[in-house]
Amino acid sequence: MKNKKIGFVGLGRMGANMARRLKDCGYTVSGVYDISDEVKESLASEIGASACATLEDVTACSDIVFTVVTNDAAMESIFFGDDNLFTGANGTLFINCATLSPDTHRKLEAEAAKVGAESVEACMASSIPQARNGELYLMIGGNEDTFNSIKPMLDDMSKDLSFVGLAGKAAEVKALVNMVMNINTAALAEGLGLGQALGLDLEMLCKVFSQTGANSRVLETDAEDMLGRDHECYFSSEHAAKDSGIALDLGAKHGLSLPLAAATLAQYKRMIDLGLGEYDKSGVAELTFPGRKGAS
Repeated sequence: MKNKKIGFVGLGRMGANMARRLKDCGYTVSGVYDISDEVKESLASEIGASACATLEDVTACSDIVFTVVTNDAAMESIFFGDDNLFTGANGTLFINCATLSPDTHRKLEAEAAKVGAESVEACMASSIPQARNGELYLMIGGNEDTFNSIKPMLDDMSKDLSFVGLAGKAAEVKALVNMVMNINTAALAEGLGLGQALGLDLEMLCKVFSQTGANSRVLETDAEDMLGRDHECYFSSEHAAKDSGIALDLGAKHGLSLPLAAATLAQYKRMIDLGLGEYDKSGVAELTFPGRKGAS
């Protein structure tokens, strides 16, 4: 795989660090693109890649293109806009890492085939340090033979990974992962907020939570930030709202009521309304701790 030229589209917190990781592992990152010229040119200079002026240029200089953008609308733009990645894409493999609706991944796979390209989804359940250090957890959907051909490269980017099925299936799994994570985060914020209102020692409360049925991965990652009001963004509240919305849409299509997911989405939408959408998801504590901005 290290003889392949690799491009990146979307150089935010995750995309840029994934590009750095592959560069460190000896891969050729040939071209990078971002809507911010400053971001694009800075990373290109750092890792010795071309700062591509257009999306078409990324495809032209790459065998494999990673896309790490924000949502379905952004994917529509980069693949189906006037300047797009499908131009001259015969033989190109697109690895799409954003959390999108499953139907978007299915559409991309079908449209890629029409131009002689391939598309797989590589959904990520990790954050910025893991992207930089090659410790992502990846969920892969698409053609299994294609997955097997790129697995050595994906192994260099991850601590573990799972092939979960056809196009769209990884997006379904990722939506459920984030739905449950968001519910857990909002629940922890409520528990700690009530604990503060009761005058409890919150460090003690977290220790008790960790030894009981209240324990969760979110307790490990977010409790300290909730207590210290450190909401530096690793996974934004805006993205939490988007992903909970995807899960709720899937539930609606199957006639399911998901009241906890709906309540959590309402909390994250409230954060956006309060101008806190760029806070980390731990910032939902600002709605539940007495005396904080959004507490009622």
